[in-house]
Amino acid sequence: MTKSDKRGNPVSYGSQEAIGRLDRVFDMMHAYQADPIAEVDAIIAEYPDFALAHAFRAGALATSTDKAFEPELIKSLNAAEALARKANDRERLHIAACRAWLEGAWERGIEAWGRASIEYPRDLLALQYAHLGDFSLGYSHMLRDRVARVLPHWNRSVPGYGFIEGMYAFGLEESGEYQQAEERGREAVALNKQDVWAVHAVTHVMEMQGRASEGADFLAVGADAWAPNSMFAYHLWWHKALFHIDANDAASALKVYDENISAGGFSQALELLDGSSLLWRLSLLDHDVGDRWTDLADKWETRVDHAYYAFNDVNAMMAFVGAGHVDAQQRLIAAARRAAAGQGTYTMMSCEIGVPGCEGLAAFGQGDYAQTIELLMPLRGKANRFGGSHAQRDMFSWTLTEAAIRLGDRALAEAFVAERLSWKPESPVNRAWANRANMLKRRQAV
Repeated sequence: MTKSDKRGNPVSYGSQEAIGRLDRVFDMMHAYQADPIAEVDAIIAEYPDFALAHAFRAGALATSTDKAFEPELIKSLNAAEALARKANDRERLHIAACRAWLEGAWERGIEAWGRASIEYPRDLLALQYAHLGDFSLGYSHMLRDRVARVLPHWNRSVPGYGFIEGMYAFGLEESGEYQQAEERGREAVALNKQDVWAVHAVTHVMEMQGRASEGADFLAVGADAWAPNSMFAYHLWWHKALFHIDANDAASALKVYDENISAGGFSQALELLDGSSLLWRLSLLDHDVGDRWTDLADKWETRVDHAYYAFNDVNAMMAFVGAGHVDAQQRLIAAARRAAAGQGTYTMMSCEIGVPGCEGLAAFGQGDYAQTIELLMPLRGKANRFGGSHAQRDMFSWTLTEAAIRLGDRALAEAFVAERLSWKPESPVNRAWANRANMLKRRQAV
C-alpha cells in the first residue's frame, strides 16, 4: 500500500511513523528552524533505508551553497542513490536534483526540483529547494513564477499554506511588485510569526522602498517570534543593520553586527556573506569598524581556494580588502580564474561576474578607482547572474558611487547618485553622496 505525507505526496517508505517524523523535519526546514540536519540524522539512524530522508539531507546541504559541506552532501547523495531503485518517481527527482547540483549543473538541479513540484504540486520541499536555487542563480522572476505554478493547488486547509505565501511574496518583491508582495508577506506572517521567509519578504519591500525607520521597527517588534532557534535570524538582523546604516546610524548597525550577526561565530558561508557586505558598506562610508575585518577575513580564508560560488567569492574579497590581506586577495582571484575556465554553473558565474568583481574590489582597496569603475561598471546590468537579491547586489552600486567620487569624476558621480536617488530619494546615505558630488562639481567649476 502506497503511503503519503501529510500533504498527500506519495512516499515509498513503509513506516508511517518515520514519514510523520520526516514531515516534522520538513516543517523545521520550511520555517528555517534549527536543527533539521540533527533531526534527520536521528531518523536515518533508526531508519537507514529511508531514501527520502537521505535526499532531504542532501538537498539541504546542496542549497547552502557552501563547499565546506560537500563531503556530507556526497555522503547523503550516495546513500540516497543506493536506495533509488526502491524509491518512487518523486523521490528520484529529488535525488537527481542533488546529483546535478553536486556536478555543477545547478540549473539542471533546479529544474529537477521544479519538475517534482509540477508533478506533485504540494511537494513543498521540492518547491523550496527550487526556490532557493532560483535565488542562488538570481532568477528573480522564477522566484515568483515557479510558486505561481502551484498556487491553484493550495489553500488554507493544506498544512504549510503560509510558507507558500511567504515564498510567493519574496518572488513578487524581487520582481518589483512591491504592494502585492507586502500584502502576501504580511498575510503569511499573520499565519505564522516564525515564518522568517515571509518576514524577509516584507523586509525586502521596505528596503527597496527606502522605508528605513519603518523597516527597523518592523523587525524589532517581531523579533521575539522569529529570532529564537532560527537558522535565518542572522540575515534578518543584517537587514535591520542596513536600515540603521541608511538612517546614518552606524553605531546601531555595529551593535547589531556584534550582538546578532558575528556572535554566532560565522560557521557557514551564508553568515559570512552578511558580515562582509555589512562591514563593506560601513567602510565605504568611512566608518571605523575596528578589528572586525580581521576576524571575518580569517574565517573566509578557510574557503579562499574553493571558488565554489562566485557570490561567495565576491563577498570574501570584501573581507580580504577590508583586512588588507593581499595574499588572500591574489589566491582568491587565482581560484576564481580557475573556476572561470572550468565547467558548470559556477564557470559562467565566475567568468561573467566573479573574476571582474573580485578584481574590481581589489583595485578599490589599492586606491585604483579608475580600474574599479572599469571592472565593475559592466557588471551593473548583469549582476543577477551570480545570484542573491537586489538588496545584496546593491553593493556594486555603493562601490561604484564611492569610487567615482573618490576619483573626482564629476559626470560619473552625478550619474550614479542620480540612479540611487531615483530609488530612494529620501535616503540620508544617498543625499550625503549627492552633497559630495555637488561639492566636487563646485570645486571643478572654480
